[in-house]
Amino acid sequence: MAMQTKLPVGIENFREIRTGGFYYVDKTGLIKTLLENPGKVNLFTRPRRFGKTLNMSMLKYYFEAGNDIMSFDNVMTFNNVTLFDGLEISKEKELCEEYMGKFPVISITLKGATGESFEDAKVMLRRIIGKEAMRFRFLLESDRIDDAERSQYEALVSMDKKGAFTMSDELLKDSLQTLSQLLQKHYGRDVIMLIDEYDVPLDKAYQSGYYDSMVELVRILFGNAFKTNDSLKFAVLTGCLRITKESIFTGLNNFNVYTVKDVQYNEYFGFLDREVQNLLKYYGFMEKYDAIKKWYDGYNFGKLEVYCPWDVVSYCHALRMEPSTEPQNYWVNTSSNDIIRRFLSRAKTADRNDIEQLINGNSIKKIIRQELTYRDLDSNSDNLWSILFTTGYLTQRSVETGELTELVIPNREIQWIFIRQIREWFKWETEKNMEKLEDFCRAFLENDTAAIEEGFNAYLKKTISIRDTNVRKEMKENFYHGILLGLFGNMDGWDVQSNAESGDGYSDISIEIEDQETGIVIELKYAENASFDTACREAMKQINDRNYGEKLADDGMTTIRKYGIACYKRRCKVISG
Repeated sequence: MAMQTKLPVGIENFREIRTGGFYYVDKTGLIKTLLENPGKVNLFTRPRRFGKTLNMSMLKYYFEAGNDIMSFDNVMTFNNVTLFDGLEISKEKELCEEYMGKFPVISITLKGATGESFEDAKVMLRRIIGKEAMRFRFLLESDRIDDAERSQYEALVSMDKKGAFTMSDELLKDSLQTLSQLLQKHYGRDVIMLIDEYDVPLDKAYQSGYYDSMVELVRILFGNAFKTNDSLKFAVLTGCLRITKESIFTGLNNFNVYTVKDVQYNEYFGFLDREVQNLLKYYGFMEKYDAIKKWYDGYNFGKLEVYCPWDVVSYCHALRMEPSTEPQNYWVNTSSNDIIRRFLSRAKTADRNDIEQLINGNSIKKIIRQELTYRDLDSNSDNLWSILFTTGYLTQRSVETGELTELVIPNREIQWIFIRQIREWFKWETEKNMEKLEDFCRAFLENDTAAIEEGFNAYLKKTISIRDTNVRKEMKENFYHGILLGLFGNMDGWDVQSNAESGDGYSDISIEIEDQETGIVIELKYAENASFDTACREAMKQINDRNYGEKLADDGMTTIRKYGIACYKRRCKVISG
């Protein structure tokens, strides 16, 4: 039996994947589509981890020429050609003869062009562009550029004794244009420019308070590179957000933007269903298809449904390590998910009700603005809905004929992210009034079910419930379970255990307050159709039948409080025994 290829977890270099024995989902059709729909500047906006960087790497290796000028003969000698053997684009013989390995390529990512200050960010931007310029050190020996041009190149790659690039601010603004002009003169061919994560510097600048300065710098840098650059063949940019044209793309003609709402190129970012099935068949994981679809599918790009590639590859890798692994949240670990916290902190009651509808599996309709500046993000909650959509936390269910777009949470993973962020936000909100929180928790010590009920109802009114009939009952109960754990976690001297083994099973929540020799055991139930009394009795019966208080007694707790709590929507009922 032949050895299976490796899964490219976290690998975004096309050459490494193609030469290192890794599984590759063929997206080279992007090249043909791009060449058949020419635009001077092409911007692709997609959520993170949907293959943007890998596609940019693919474009680089397809178009990039070698350093030898004579490689432009009709016979292709550049070794990148073999990387595309057997792939879809290799069938396009005429395109390959005309374009493969025939152009100088400038390829950078602005992911690292950030800093706590504008000066720090410029240092990183100089480094990114300077290191890319150093790939072309052969320009120093080129007989196709003159001494003045050679001096220009030397200024681009000049460094101080500490290894920091020293190009001036004015040269930095001209750097991409200057480098492309030098490459054009050396090769006799116009330059292809690839800029990945173009919007990251603006995001960081907005967060750190130097947004205006960064906008001005990027506007001039891009204007010189794309608008007034006669050496440019075409450019491709990627990012998460479509920044308004008036902000940084002023005056650009032949500027094509392809967002998640557009049908063009929708199959090249993300995995299609057939691609996922082929991958699962190859590795022998077809029995996991339904689970993968629930957790990682559901994104609608244009009119096409796609999976998040990062999640699918990560989960399949985990399955190869341990076949019994259940689906996990991989996407959440690639970002801080600050956008949801920002939204919740500004959300009005109507917004929280909308979030509740989404978490419960329903849809909402909103006006989506695809062109924004970073200043627009916090101006009102309507803009934040647009950001949640463009960054992949929401997707469109259907294309609306009017201004409204029908939005849903795409899959189980994103639903979980929302729930976790809501819990964290709720915990932060409750901690602002510690006196009220302490009174609520002490009610459990004092066996005051009325105060517990009143307090918990008050907290539930502030948060967002889960009551979707398509969600397992256990998941609904876990939501309320998580709220209580968060509240108890603020009490000093309380040893709080979740799903602790006790007696003949596992109690939902077990608490030991050692200095008072008091133990608390809580069982939570979801009260279907508001059947509070039935659910409470069921909870208390489970506590007693399974001897959940036994471990507390064994640990020296002389007083043991038992509570059955039933929850439905934003209401609860509490009994003790």
